[in-house]
Amino acid sequence: MSSIDVRRSHTLDHDHAREAAETLARDLSRQFDVDYEWDGDVMRFKRSGVKGHLDVAPDSLHVHLELGLMLRPFKSRIEQEIKSQLDRLTGPA
Repeated sequence: MSSIDVRRSHTLDHDHAREAAETLARDLSRQFDVDYEWDGDVMRFKRSGVKGHLDVAPDSLHVHLELGLMLRPFKSRIEQEIKSQLDRLTGPA
């Protein structure tokens, strides 16, 4: 498995941090056909060939994805999209 691990600090209140995470998840779901669901303050991602989570902490958002063999060629594109979305939602790193 190949992994993507991105963490961004934020100064958002809890509701806005969850809203940012939801926005990111909707965009990733639309672009990469990824299903997601909330489990407390952890959003879990899943589809064939990928699984992971997005943790909403008081001062950071942390995305961790494990990519299967078929999605490895798209790793840089997926990672760049996550970073771009997080920068847009929380401000540059």
